[in-house]
Amino acid sequence: MPDDRNDNNSQTPREPKIPGVPGGKKPTRTGWLYFILACALLGYAFFNMGSGFANSSNTVKLATSEMVNAIKQDRVEDLTYTVQDGSVAGHYWKTKKDKGDTSELKSFSSTYVGSDSLAELMAEHPDTKYIVNTNDPDFWGDLAMSVLPTIALIAIMFYFMRQMMGANNRNMQFGKTNAKTNEATRPKVKFEDVAGVDEAVEELEEIRDFLSDPDRYRKLGAKIPRGVLLVGPPGTGKTLLAKAVAGEAGVPFFSISGSDFVEMFVGVGASRVRDLFKEAKSQAPSIIFIDEIDAVGRQRGAGLGGGHDEREQTLNQLLVEMDGFEESESVILIAATNRPDILDPALLRPGRFDRQVTVDRPDVKGREQILRVHAENKPVDEDVKFEKLAQMTVGFTGADLANLLNESALLAARRHRSVISMDEVEESMERVIAGPQRKGRVMTEAERTTIAYHESGHALVGHILEHSDPVHKISIVSRGQALGYTLQLPQEDHFLKTKNEMLDELAVFLGGRVAEELMCDDITSGASNDLERATKMAREMVTRLGMSEELGTQVFGEAQHQVFLGRDYADHQDYSEETARRIDIEVQRIMREAHRRAVEILDARRDQLDLMAKVLLERETVEGDAVSALLDNEWDAYLEREGDILAAKEERNAKAAGMPTKKRTPRMSEEELAADAAAFAQAAMQEDAEVASDDAGDDCAVNADAGADDDK
Repeated sequence: MPDDRNDNNSQTPREPKIPGVPGGKKPTRTGWLYFILACALLGYAFFNMGSGFANSSNTVKLATSEMVNAIKQDRVEDLTYTVQDGSVAGHYWKTKKDKGDTSELKSFSSTYVGSDSLAELMAEHPDTKYIVNTNDPDFWGDLAMSVLPTIALIAIMFYFMRQMMGANNRNMQFGKTNAKTNEATRPKVKFEDVAGVDEAVEELEEIRDFLSDPDRYRKLGAKIPRGVLLVGPPGTGKTLLAKAVAGEAGVPFFSISGSDFVEMFVGVGASRVRDLFKEAKSQAPSIIFIDEIDAVGRQRGAGLGGGHDEREQTLNQLLVEMDGFEESESVILIAATNRPDILDPALLRPGRFDRQVTVDRPDVKGREQILRVHAENKPVDEDVKFEKLAQMTVGFTGADLANLLNESALLAARRHRSVISMDEVEESMERVIAGPQRKGRVMTEAERTTIAYHESGHALVGHILEHSDPVHKISIVSRGQALGYTLQLPQEDHFLKTKNEMLDELAVFLGGRVAEELMCDDITSGASNDLERATKMAREMVTRLGMSEELGTQVFGEAQHQVFLGRDYADHQDYSEETARRIDIEVQRIMREAHRRAVEILDARRDQLDLMAKVLLERETVEGDAVSALLDNEWDAYLEREGDILAAKEERNAKAAGMPTKKRTPRMSEEELAADAAAFAQAAMQEDAEVASDDAGDDCAVNADAGADDDK
């Protein structure tokens, strides 16, 4: 339901703007119409003037005496006399011998003073057509023809001058803020739509309550935080929380991105900051939201421009505006970033951003709440257990979970299902984690065999080791950049890793390479990513975590802030070459130990490794109960009950697709099957005997009727 509160604070929608030109109005067609009309009039005027010049060049100018002689000699065809100016115009022949030849008829013009005497002269020559014009000459037409070209030129110059002035005005609009303030575009998100971040919601609800009832806080001497900084990894819901504040608050809400402040012109960013806060103060109480504030709030002095960098001028103005707040203005600034470590310390001090709200990845309870929120408008099958799904999606953010259910809905629609089942959810989870299937990738049989042993080695080592995550699925189907994958999902959230867990994880990383060494003719490059991750983890254990007995609890390599790289971290070797050699030796020892453990596990289970690879080559993907049976070496027992498992799965799929399901009967033993077949055969024989008896009775009846007819 739209939020119609505080209608008096609604803003007038801004005029549409030219893309790439902030503040520029959308050009209309009126100016172009004026320009085309002016060009048409100018061309018409020049055309008429040219026609007039052409006509005047074909007209003969006669003296009065020459005209009178022509009249007396009857060489004038017609004559028009204008009384007002005494002008004469007509047509005549130059000589008498040309008279009557229309091709020699020429136009002439002359003057004659005295209309009476001319009338007497023309009366003596009645064959000449004589017209007396007493009207005024076309003064206005002549004036328009002479002035119109000048007016058209002035109009064209004026049009181009206005265009240039308009461009200058648009350039001056760069200093205006681009913050969105239209009430019609206010987000409809509420706090109840935000799940999994209860602490952050509680902090922002306090902001909303202060804006709606500030006296309750002021009576206790409390001051609302002037700025709230939302900090957290990407996809955890920082912008969604800001939208919820906008949807809940009944005050003007200004939203802008940090990158919108800086443009190509110097001083534009600072001007936009001033204009933004000016508008917010004029409509206080109000809220300003700056998304990705690290684009403008990065620590000063971290660039080649020094203190005169345009971005730093914008940051300086932002600091001044935030520190210049007054309590009565009730303007609250909310900002979001996933890089709080690079923000300027002056921006984070009390009085500017008084409160930092951490929006972290949700825990298992939060993930379940988020899944339920995003599943409200989707038909989800009963077999989708949100509790189990929340346990399987450790490390997923709110955006990841929303994308997971959306991918599930798309996949169900592609399969023409009426509801979303657990199959679609698990398939979508693999798409999110490993990428979509690459069905077009063709591999040789030798490559498929190597990948099968490689993934079997990962899975078997991960299953045997105590501190490893459970294996959920094994596949040799390509996904994304991976030729195959082993999906291990933790059962619960872990915020710390023990040394034993990391050592077991190293052995799992090397399980694929060890399986290639034991079962294949040669090792391949497929373990490159495993080796890279294992080496990085082993070095972290030695140089960062103090988990080496040889080197002790010391951190090696100081993290330096490179100011010209925007405060990115770079390691500085603060130890001797001898210590570096000892670090390398210790990393090698940890890697060799992990390799040895993987060899011991797989070498003792070669037959099981062969079976797992054979099953993978046959089925390509093994999951669920089949994975457990393979890893527990109970594959034969699983095959006996696989029919019931697949039948139950088909029943669920048919139900999800909206198709009628057949009633499933339990499997029977061989004795029960034989008895059932004998009973079926006996029933069939009895039915055939009854049919034969009925046919014989019908024949007798027909014969009896025929005999009766003969008697008649």
